[in-house]
Amino acid sequence: MTLNGWLQIALFSVIVVLLTKPFGGYMTRVFTGERVFLSPVLGPLERGIYRICGVDERQEQHWVTYGVAMLFFTAAGFAVLYALQRLQAVLPFNPAGQSAVEQSLAFNTSVSFITNTNWQSYTPETTMSYLTQMAGLTVHNFVSAATGIALAIALVRGFARRSAQTVGNFWVDLVRGTLYVLLPIAIVVGLFFVWQGMPQNLNAYTDATTLEGAKQVIAQGPVASQEVIKMMGTNGGGFFNANSAHPYENPNAITDLVQLLLIFSIGAGLTNVFGRMVGSQTQGWAIFAVMGLLFLAGVTTCYWAEAQGNPAFAALHVNQAPSALQAGGNMEGKEVRFGIADSALFTTVTTDASCGAVNNMHDSLMPLGGMVPMVNIMLGEIIFGGVGSGLYGMLLFAILAVFIAGLMVGRTPEYLGKKIEAKEVKMAMLAILVLPLSMLGWAALATVLPAGLAGIANNGPHGFSEILYAFVSATGNNGSAFAGLSANTPYYNTTLGLAMFMGRFLMIVPMLAVAGSLAAKKIVPTSAGTFPTDGGLFVGLLIGVIGITGGLIYFPAVSLGPVVEQLAMHAHTLY
Repeated sequence: MTLNGWLQIALFSVIVVLLTKPFGGYMTRVFTGERVFLSPVLGPLERGIYRICGVDERQEQHWVTYGVAMLFFTAAGFAVLYALQRLQAVLPFNPAGQSAVEQSLAFNTSVSFITNTNWQSYTPETTMSYLTQMAGLTVHNFVSAATGIALAIALVRGFARRSAQTVGNFWVDLVRGTLYVLLPIAIVVGLFFVWQGMPQNLNAYTDATTLEGAKQVIAQGPVASQEVIKMMGTNGGGFFNANSAHPYENPNAITDLVQLLLIFSIGAGLTNVFGRMVGSQTQGWAIFAVMGLLFLAGVTTCYWAEAQGNPAFAALHVNQAPSALQAGGNMEGKEVRFGIADSALFTTVTTDASCGAVNNMHDSLMPLGGMVPMVNIMLGEIIFGGVGSGLYGMLLFAILAVFIAGLMVGRTPEYLGKKIEAKEVKMAMLAILVLPLSMLGWAALATVLPAGLAGIANNGPHGFSEILYAFVSATGNNGSAFAGLSANTPYYNTTLGLAMFMGRFLMIVPMLAVAGSLAAKKIVPTSAGTFPTDGGLFVGLLIGVIGITGGLIYFPAVSLGPVVEQLAMHAHTLY
């Protein structure tokens, strides 16, 4: 670990803190229907969309109606994206002559992009046409992210309102999130990326001859426009298979920093939106503090593990330092341009925030370094998280925390003046328990079926980690992977697609039920019996409940592979 590495992490953290309040204030005005500086330009467009679609922006929806609208919208998106992939061979904007995508892969990819997972069992530059990339994948990068934001806003309204029967209008929230939040930033930053060297064209791939006389095909296309929304929407489905390790997707250190900030910006800003809408920004900062402390714990652990190097190399007499490890740490699978600290930061940020757009190879991480992203995803990516999903996941944990605390100290469980009763706790636990059911259930099935075992490249503990991480990432709607798993098979395309579906929609529906139940409640005035939720005591309590929940549900499984791998490496060195 170096001073330069810690300065990189500190600089990123400080910028995120500075962006949170102004961006949160802007998004609050957008979703409460107030005028913003873009209203003169985008207001007529917004109203035109409502008129064409027959939407009355003044008519709000019950949580059931809100949820049904969301489900029908995503089902239609799935059908269109599946058709685009299956028909791309006969559709325009296909200069590379890509053939139709195989059925199970088309199913997997369609579920992946409607659920904001963006898992890629394929090599994009050799599988998807420009039309599929633009009209299919990039469009869903926008609308799946906007859907996540809308759902988080619906839950926040549940806390903020009193004696209400509605939680907003899904179509209005979707349009405003896309028009006022995602699209303007995507245009500005997309142009910046083009300036920094990212391709943005519809040209055919370039045939080149190397100095040695070998033939090489250089892929290009509309990269910058997809890259910006991939990062900002915490999607992760890159134009190239290498994602942000590819120089066309991440040309230099400046674009690397901007991409990192894009990933966290909306998730961090939504904590401030929460505070503003419930009438106390301190509440938002309390949630931000929990997320921030968990993030710092994760990035420190990952950086330490990677900076130590690989102890198994010592037995091979490779680049021995006085500590018998590599002098520069574990550079296996890392981007030499960015180094270990940035790779550890990128790994932690992308798996905190439901984004699989890594700039290193997860399979090359040291076992304990690889455990960090696995733990982050298993907890539901509540550390700023995917756009929207991080906030509503954290608020579900907050409901659980105040309920447990209230029982322990003999007070009526309350959060922000709303009594937390049996219905809210049941729905919150149902949403939380869906994750381990899918993650561990599908992983267990894959380890005993020949079709599941056929996909792993490594036997033993690391092979188990590869399988477990795949279903953890799919259920957590993250999209990153340990590269040793060959997932482009009918078995994995189907089961991973089902895991993505469960992780998204079986969590969302109970969460919306919580939103509707809370919105209908009255606010109880603060008294001596009210449990405070805006100070350090609440932050500690929430972190403790997250840790206990994760430990009881996940830790035995998540620690098995990485810890055994780490011990095996050290045993090999000693031998």
